[in-house]
Amino acid sequence: MKHVGNLIKPKGSTHSKKRVGRGEGSGYGGTSGKGHKGQKSRSGATIRIGFEGGQMPINRRVPKFGFHNKFSLKFSVVNLGQLQLLIDENKVDAKNIDKAALIAVGLITKKRIPLKVLGDGNLTSAATITADKFSSTAKEKIETAGGAVNLNG
Repeated sequence: MKHVGNLIKPKGSTHSKKRVGRGEGSGYGGTSGKGHKGQKSRSGATIRIGFEGGQMPINRRVPKFGFHNKFSLKFSVVNLGQLQLLIDENKVDAKNIDKAALIAVGLITKKRIPLKVLGDGNLTSAATITADKFSSTAKEKIETAGGAVNLNG
């Protein structure tokens, strides 16, 4: 019976430590596998990432432009065609479609990100949809299908 005390390592699972600088016959004597001269052969030699030997590095040579606006609003976007598909498959109740229902189905994932409904696709069922924002075409299509649009406060 095997116990922790009598386990045997599989052959080749461990390797002996690489002993450098112990004679040429070992294969790692002389220069100890570091080659000849140069910064990387010296002790304590670590060259920081992106350093190109004093040459102007690529991250400073290439021009930069544009910026990321940290105040821009990001929306979870849902199209009317996707909502109609969920209604057809009876995954969502057409009487009350809101963010919680869409998260439960897996169409959107983030609870904190506001929901925006866009007008791509067709909506044939009369649905009451609650969201943070609607595109003008989405609003128009929902109302022509006999549904209602509710904005979150």
